[in-house]
Amino acid sequence: GAMAAERALAMATCTAPVNIAVIKYWGKRDTDLILPINSSLSVTLHQDQLKTTTTAAASRDFTEDRLWLNGAEVDVGHPRVQACLREVRRLARKRRGGSEDTATLSLSYKVHVASENNFPTAAGLASSAAGYACLVSALARLYGVEDELSEVARRGSGSACRSMLGGFVQWQRGERPDGTDSLAQQVAPETHWPELRVLVLVVSGEKKPVGSTAGMQTSVETSPLLKHRAEVVVPERLAQMIRHIQERDFEGFGQLAMRDSNQFHATCLDTFPPIFYLSDLSRHIIALAHRYNAHHGHTKVAYTFDAGPNAVIFMLADTVDEFVEVVRSSFPPSTNGDQFVRGLPVGSAVLPQELVGAVVTEPVPGAVQYILHTKPGPGPQLVDDPSQHLLGADGLPRRRA
Repeated sequence: GAMAAERALAMATCTAPVNIAVIKYWGKRDTDLILPINSSLSVTLHQDQLKTTTTAAASRDFTEDRLWLNGAEVDVGHPRVQACLREVRRLARKRRGGSEDTATLSLSYKVHVASENNFPTAAGLASSAAGYACLVSALARLYGVEDELSEVARRGSGSACRSMLGGFVQWQRGERPDGTDSLAQQVAPETHWPELRVLVLVVSGEKKPVGSTAGMQTSVETSPLLKHRAEVVVPERLAQMIRHIQERDFEGFGQLAMRDSNQFHATCLDTFPPIFYLSDLSRHIIALAHRYNAHHGHTKVAYTFDAGPNAVIFMLADTVDEFVEVVRSSFPPSTNGDQFVRGLPVGSAVLPQELVGAVVTEPVPGAVQYILHTKPGPGPQLVDDPSQHLLGADGLPRRRA
């Protein structure tokens, strides 16, 4: 009886979302604790379209900690993975007050972790944020920890702390050197603005020219514009952005998102040597958005770009059909006509000739690989269905169908 129970595998599976910053995080003041030079604000995307799933298991039979990403075993010794493991175990120890209750999982047991994305990692869709948020959620569930987990996720990847909550999320810069006040806070739930929609224009699955981690520290060291941004510009913009979200003011929200994206990329250009995350195609999409808005006489679509060339475009639901058609006309799909639009359904639209003339200048066939239609969504979720575990009873990755 008792022996069999002890042999058993403890297992927990969670899913976690991707988030897209509308007030950008770029630059750390502490690279070990991952403390930012400025606060940031993001929108959590819905997990029906983009999610990471992670299963964490512990057993006395495991001889070492192991980690699999998308089916391939990777180095579990990565310092940021270790930081998350260490922090969750520390919280579990603290929670138990040092008493080893036989009913709770032994903290000396090794863990096996398997993680999988339902989107191509290479698509440059902030997979580290979803990945670390999911790792921390699954480990916390495994160890019965329910504390403030955004602080733990932050140790994995700064932006991961924002994926611990749904809807509209602020990562507060904090003031303390130990980072205990550098946390994520929900500004509004996803239900607050039900008409908001998001299009991700995937233009390339290439790896970034300069990784975010290295890039942002070079910026901190060399860009006077970044210093001005963090100290002067962002505090004011953050307050404005929160107000626009609270008031569901798309005009204000959209303009500010575009300005902040542009300033972030300007700080990359101000870095020495300069960093270029936007491609010619990204700039083509920016110009298209401005022509489209100018044609309509107000802000109907708003772009934002992270450290890569893929565009994320916000709009209200009533704009989606027409704008998708504008993108399709501007970047005619090469082959996958059927798979060009993925995610939430998109209706068909016929563009007025005058719009085509004003907005669709020179089409670039095949430039956009596909469009993903999604919307804001909730934070990490527990998966109750045991058939969804990524690890089998032997603690090894299941052969996925």
